[in-house]
Amino acid sequence: MSTRGADISPQRLAAVLTAIADDLVVGLDVDGVLAPIVDHADEARVLAGVNDVLSRLGERLAVAVVSGRSLENLKRQFAFPEVVEVIGSHGLEWRSGSQVVLDDDQRALLDQVTALADQAVEAAGTGAWRETKPTSVVVHVRQAEPARAQAALDSLRNRLPDVGIATKEGHAVVELMVVDTSKATAMQTFCQRHGATRMAFVGDDLTDEEVFRAAGPSDVTVRVGGGQTEAAYRLADPEAVLAMLVCLADAIT
Repeated sequence: MSTRGADISPQRLAAVLTAIADDLVVGLDVDGVLAPIVDHADEARVLAGVNDVLSRLGERLAVAVVSGRSLENLKRQFAFPEVVEVIGSHGLEWRSGSQVVLDDDQRALLDQVTALADQAVEAAGTGAWRETKPTSVVVHVRQAEPARAQAALDSLRNRLPDVGIATKEGHAVVELMVVDTSKATAMQTFCQRHGATRMAFVGDDLTDEEVFRAAGPSDVTVRVGGGQTEAAYRLADPEAVLAMLVCLADAIT
């Protein structure tokens, strides 16, 4: 992975997007992008003003929030405006789509990986917890003792090849997926649905790097915060993302 990600001001990035707004869809991760990172996912909230500016942008552009969270969690916790597409579970669940249904074999596999996740949570100790989604389970260890958490995740990873499932890794999380999907595929589908040839995507996590790597030369990719990245640009924090969205909305609405 390169160390790309040229620092750019919110105002300058908004100007870049304004120039191509007639042929553009916009995708935004949630945690670390629209909502500051917190210790426990249930405590996360979008910054004040985010939903208002998304409502404005959604009247002019095709906008999607694309998250690893389940669709139900996104709808319940953040109440994104109806004009915005909401895509959960790394692209598997769409607010505008049908409910995801597992077959018998997939349900049995989900039960199996849930047991593995519970064992990892117990091994990681206090502060670790398991999140359940329609087609996956996630082990969170951000609040656990670091050395014990790392050992628990390493042990979990060593057992996964025998299970034969897809995994996604983020900041102190490992997701065990019965149905494989990606934010990159979701954004490609979103572009196609709206007849756009360009996308802008803003993310902060390892799963967002999938989108950055799949982006074409005319796409605009933005990493929020530090770390190595394949994104072309970098914004400092969610506050900078909000400032960029406000500038963009002011310019095109």
